[in-house]
Amino acid sequence: MQYSFLASYLLIVFALWYSRREQFGLEKMILTNSILAMVQLGLLGYALVYLFQMQHPALLFFVLLGMVTFGAYTAKKRAPLGEHSFKIALFSLGASSGIVFLSMMAFGVIHIVPHEMIPIGGMIIGNALNVYSQSIERFRAEVKNTIETIEGMVALGAPLKEALSFASKASVKASMIPTLNMLQTVGIIHIPGITTGMLLAGADPLKAISYQLAVMYMMVAVALLSAVFSVMFSYRLIVGAAFDKSKS
Repeated sequence: MQYSFLASYLLIVFALWYSRREQFGLEKMILTNSILAMVQLGLLGYALVYLFQMQHPALLFFVLLGMVTFGAYTAKKRAPLGEHSFKIALFSLGASSGIVFLSMMAFGVIHIVPHEMIPIGGMIIGNALNVYSQSIERFRAEVKNTIETIEGMVALGAPLKEALSFASKASVKASMIPTLNMLQTVGIIHIPGITTGMLLAGADPLKAISYQLAVMYMMVAVALLSAVFSVMFSYRLIVGAAFDKSKS
């Protein structure tokens, strides 16, 4: 195992010192999360040694299903929706990630091999998780701020989905902004992770760039689908909760 990375922990020590000096109150969070990241990535490294040896497709898809399930559990805590939180998150993450992943497999971009399916699957599911959380919170805020308008439209006979059109579109747009900003700045402000990793491994730059573009386009698609599904599966719960609060 390589231990030279420990030298980079001096940057964390500097952050701890500066936070304490300026009384930011971030010392505990920086220390805890930096150690947690080291432990988690260390365990991941050992796990990947064994996961990359798997050859049966069913086992690989089982690993991806485990990622989606854990992602849904995390989303349940980030964006709670009552007793249906886990189910809605699981459907949203599973549907959005599954559509993108299977499409790329059909096009031959992703192959049924561990070193492609597991890392790319993790990126797709992780991005879907972030967008899901952002979309739910933004949609909840939009409904709360426009609840009187929504109630009025429903009272006049408008379908609930039509009354929620503005709120749902606003939440989807807002949750897509980080992904779209990434597209706008890539290659100019920063070099993405896959490109960096492949270049450090000695891969041809054009091959690294082409692979990175495929992954980034997947991120856009899964972000859009995750945002749309999150609104589609949660709107009745969010609106119902907002109606109850407005009447109380």
